[in-house]
Amino acid sequence: MRARAASMTSPNARKNKVLVIDDDERLNALLTRYMDRFGFAVHSATDPRTGLRLLKSDPPEIVILDVMLPEMDGFAVCRKVRETSRVPIIMLTARGEVMDRILGLELGADDYLAKPFEPRELVARVQAVLRRGALFESRDRLRIGSLDVDWETRCVRVAGRDLGVTTSEFELLALMVRNPGRVLSRERIMDGTRGIDWEAYDRSIDVLISRLRQKLGDDAKHPSFIRTIRGAGYVFIGGGGA
Repeated sequence: MRARAASMTSPNARKNKVLVIDDDERLNALLTRYMDRFGFAVHSATDPRTGLRLLKSDPPEIVILDVMLPEMDGFAVCRKVRETSRVPIIMLTARGEVMDRILGLELGADDYLAKPFEPRELVARVQAVLRRGALFESRDRLRIGSLDVDWETRCVRVAGRDLGVTTSEFELLALMVRNPGRVLSRERIMDGTRGIDWEAYDRSIDVLISRLRQKLGDDAKHPSFIRTIRGAGYVFIGGGGA
């Protein structure tokens, strides 16, 4: 992988913290040097337990997580992280199979990048994740019936119950509540959500919708929040029922 880029930040600018959990020491060192030029402070761990300790002791803005790890694979680590944190996760893998990507999304990952990759592509994805997150944090709270969406805390509640949504679930719901009654095609969802690698597998959108519905307690056949429009996409019906 090539690692050549011009400096992109002021030397006095605050650096966003990135946690890399990957057992490839050479890759960790390369990403540390490369991402520093784009304003990121990279902390790395070569084993899952160290990575999870760093996550708690010095919380990052984003986690880059390899699937193939010793002792505990990346999917198990992702599941563990999601027990206590909504921090965005980008998963890395040497395997690019669709089912691996879908599994990562089901467990709460926000994006997926197959090895080998260009460091600049990873930086672009990280920047997109953080840019979208900052946009959400600048918005106000929204209440629709029993649904409460809080952009400051990135929490979603139904009847006061915190749903514990992931970043990608939050973005999807945010897109839908901003477009009530409007049918959103898969293409529109791809365009409106952060740089998740949707390419060539629309089913990942269906997986994310299904996961969000489950947390909302929504019945696909008799929906209160999200209705499927066969052959067209999905529509937010604002808690108004089917």
